[in-house]
Amino acid sequence: MSSRPLPLLFVARTAVICFVATVCLAKTVTADEPVLQPMTHEDALKFHNEQPDDPYIEAPLADRVIHPARRWRRGASLSVQVNVDGAGNNIVGDAANEPSIAVDLTDSSNVAIGWRQFDTIMSNFRQAGWSSTSDSGATWNASVIEPGVFRSDPVLDSDSDGNFYYNSLSVPGGNFSCEVFRSFNGGATWDAGVFAAGGDKQWMAIDRSGGLSDGHIYSNWNETFSCCGPTSFVRSTDGGDSYESPISIPRQPFWGTTAVGPNGDTYVTGRDGGGITVVKSTTLKDPGMPPAFDSDVSVDLGGIPRASAGPNPGGLLGQVWVAVDQSLGARSGWVYVLASVNPPGADPLDVHLVRSEDGGATWSAPVRVNDDPSDSNTWQWFGTLSVAPNGRLDAIWVDTRADPGGFDSELYYASSDDGGITWSTNQAISPAFDPFLGYPGQNKIGDYYDMVSEDAFVHIAYSATFNGEQDVYYLRLPTNGTLFEDGFESGTTAEWSTTVP
Repeated sequence: MSSRPLPLLFVARTAVICFVATVCLAKTVTADEPVLQPMTHEDALKFHNEQPDDPYIEAPLADRVIHPARRWRRGASLSVQVNVDGAGNNIVGDAANEPSIAVDLTDSSNVAIGWRQFDTIMSNFRQAGWSSTSDSGATWNASVIEPGVFRSDPVLDSDSDGNFYYNSLSVPGGNFSCEVFRSFNGGATWDAGVFAAGGDKQWMAIDRSGGLSDGHIYSNWNETFSCCGPTSFVRSTDGGDSYESPISIPRQPFWGTTAVGPNGDTYVTGRDGGGITVVKSTTLKDPGMPPAFDSDVSVDLGGIPRASAGPNPGGLLGQVWVAVDQSLGARSGWVYVLASVNPPGADPLDVHLVRSEDGGATWSAPVRVNDDPSDSNTWQWFGTLSVAPNGRLDAIWVDTRADPGGFDSELYYASSDDGGITWSTNQAISPAFDPFLGYPGQNKIGDYYDMVSEDAFVHIAYSATFNGEQDVYYLRLPTNGTLFEDGFESGTTAEWSTTVP
């Protein structure tokens, strides 16, 4: 357990909002206990928060306090706030967390980000927040999908044509289900949504393999919290016009992600009853065959993910990520799994990766991605993975190494050009922030970050408390180490933070 004392927290219903840099509230922090033992879906109940506890409190924009949104720089990295009003201002007293990102890979100046939007931290009622940009992140257009409707667990992705998809959990009548909304104009507007079965912690992936299955949509969720009995996976073969009947999946992985390989094979990973599993299908790509999975394999990441501990006492310390090399090179089809896990010894959390060179049949020994001392009392949490089209691996996480024994966190980045065998020197790419600020009636800053890799850029969506409250930021990280392309800063009028080395 960290030696840093937890802050004194107020009950959310009677909290005093301390605007700008001193947002103060949340509920009583849970004990800092790791989740190390085998976990069933029923055990996950204690960490389940995706349900409406508080009523919707309407907070019209005209009645809210605003101030210019600041852009936060760390060295060559510039983070731009995306949960802003129509004039690009920060809205004081709200909260935004748990971001997911989609990038138009036909024109990567078009980006959409979704998040859990809390209009006021006096209530943990949340909506499906979103924001889009068509100028590489210089300006953002933000709103919510279905104002006043409870929504959570945003997951975004894009298809080969650059259309965006937003998978959102709702709880109508107390029943967990998901709708997938589509945007055919770069995230500027969204359609009415299509029922996609679903449940808690759904993760969506869209096939961009270019083959028969290009445009297929897949989603896996925690079957314990679902509309549809003992099922946890669904497929769409018509671009999201409709979704087939959901099916059960071997080992029922949860708190993980889904990915599609270059030949259309589909992989799902997550926690199972005793560890981490990877489930594979070679037939989902065939729309003429009923959805099914071929194999399931246990994966040793050198530790188990944690929840409700340390810097995120009411949430996950990160998901389990699976990604596949889509390149035409020698590592095409290699499969990677990454997560923040509790390793043996006193170190509470590290980022580990394993790889499979044979389509998920066998796996390497775990590789430690973070390069701080292995016996340090530091947390590397929200570990996140993506793979660039050229095969480069990119990893981000939030890291407390600058605050040993405490929880102040900085966003970190590392990359690998050899299939995850070795990693670049870790680089801090954001200023430090206190994750305990601005709780919106929940003692967490969400459960995950998200990223998309191109050859020249890494597109990152993350939440932080630079303003003293929870906000969502976009970071377009160049892989050549330079700042943004010429012209990104020109014409901007936002207030700028002091540069951090």
